[in-house]
Amino acid sequence: MINRRQFLGCLTAAASSYVLVACGGGGDGSDTPTPGGKKSSVTRASASPSANSTTVPPAASIVDSAGNVWTLSSGYIYRNGTKDPYSYNVTMLLWFSGSVYQENTSGNFYQWTGSTWVQCLDPRLGGTSADGTAIPPASYIIDKSSNIWTVSNGYIYKNSVKDPYSYNVSLLLWYGGMIYQSGTGGQFYVLSCAGTWLPCADPRIAAAATPGAFYGINGHYDYPFTPAQVVGALRTLGCTTYRLGCINTPAQLNPVVAMASAFQSAGLTLFTLVNYGLHDANGVLYTSEAAGYQAAFAGAAAIARALAPYGVTMYECGNELTRDPAIIMNSATAGTGRADFNNTNWPIMRGVMRGMIDGIKSVQPNARCGINFCVADVAASDMLWDGLQPDGTGGYPQVRWDITTWHNYQAYGDIFNVGTDGAAPGFNLPVYCKARYGVPFMITEWNASPEDTETFRASYVTQQLGEFYAARKTDAIQSVMYYELDSGDNTYGILTNNLVPIQPTCGAFQSFVTAHPDT
Repeated sequence: MINRRQFLGCLTAAASSYVLVACGGGGDGSDTPTPGGKKSSVTRASASPSANSTTVPPAASIVDSAGNVWTLSSGYIYRNGTKDPYSYNVTMLLWFSGSVYQENTSGNFYQWTGSTWVQCLDPRLGGTSADGTAIPPASYIIDKSSNIWTVSNGYIYKNSVKDPYSYNVSLLLWYGGMIYQSGTGGQFYVLSCAGTWLPCADPRIAAAATPGAFYGINGHYDYPFTPAQVVGALRTLGCTTYRLGCINTPAQLNPVVAMASAFQSAGLTLFTLVNYGLHDANGVLYTSEAAGYQAAFAGAAAIARALAPYGVTMYECGNELTRDPAIIMNSATAGTGRADFNNTNWPIMRGVMRGMIDGIKSVQPNARCGINFCVADVAASDMLWDGLQPDGTGGYPQVRWDITTWHNYQAYGDIFNVGTDGAAPGFNLPVYCKARYGVPFMITEWNASPEDTETFRASYVTQQLGEFYAARKTDAIQSVMYYELDSGDNTYGILTNNLVPIQPTCGAFQSFVTAHPDT
């Protein structure tokens, strides 16, 4: 049996807050006397709190819920007549939704927490904009990091700073956790995690993948089951797609050919993983892009020649290559930054990927080839698609695929709100890929963590399938392949070595498939 590799650390998205020290905020809430050492005659009020949205000016004071009286004089804040020692250059005090806020001469807002001032947005703006907010008709967009986006005379402004690379902008859009723009020519661009505007399609356009292959599962060439047993197991589960990997050796390829023959007769889909990596048969890293290309081309072409007679038309070219230790600089990173990847070895991976695609298409020109990514590796997918290196240089061979494939384990986070480097707010990864690459999307491995109980796993299966199913007609999700049919234990498998269902996980999977047809 092939054991599943260790998970990466859990990547989560969390926003950070900034505590102001001087320049319009701060303080510890102490009653510091006014200059001269004398207490002001202003005391705590017994009146009701001020009306919501009261500001100073024009009001002379604000009364909070505790009866504290807040005033403003010459840019300084006074609470019950006591000067706040850390706030200055203040232009406005605001009472809003039960909190006191200040604005300084720089236009920055801060909220009083009861002990200090914390930087924030103007609360009257309403927080993060609703998904799909566009300018026009809206006058501004607030993203998940509390940045304020506006458009004026065709130019984009982020927190009042003009974007130097955009002009003739007719639409600014907040969608799927990302900022998109469209110019007067109608071309859309997305602001990537790398901070650059990249060409894309309008992400709001729904894309439905071809039905019939949505429910899938992973297997291995060395399972102790006959092809007929595997066909029977898939039919019992309600799966129509089976992901099976191999390289061009008799021990691996012959079982896959036998499975392809059985699947052709059964009307099921074999999704073949062409499992070449960055190292030769001796485990040595290829020395160049050309060397990787040639080796992968030969192996992939041989696999396609063997499988084409049995109706296999879809292939995945490589497995988690962006997470190979020769490529990823730190496996704990999300993969949204170019610097996450090794610039020196990048051409080798690019050559292997190109070689597999070209090798398959030399035999089957109409075959559909996928390239696989993990976690939130959009920096990798963008660089490959556009012919870039991690150091930012361009003009290199582009890797263009027919299917975007991704792995999404519990530890990686919700793929529809996946986190980024630095634990920044998440984004909708399938929507991003749909807009950027315009090809169907497959999740070719997914599962809960191996240490989870089967009760939890069953709940996770139902929850994840619900999310995947809901997005299949809008985000071009063609197939989601559970990992795996049998793992030899209860860590990942849905059946035992004797093809006995592992409950309640198997039941949860079957129940969902029965209730949600792939139409």
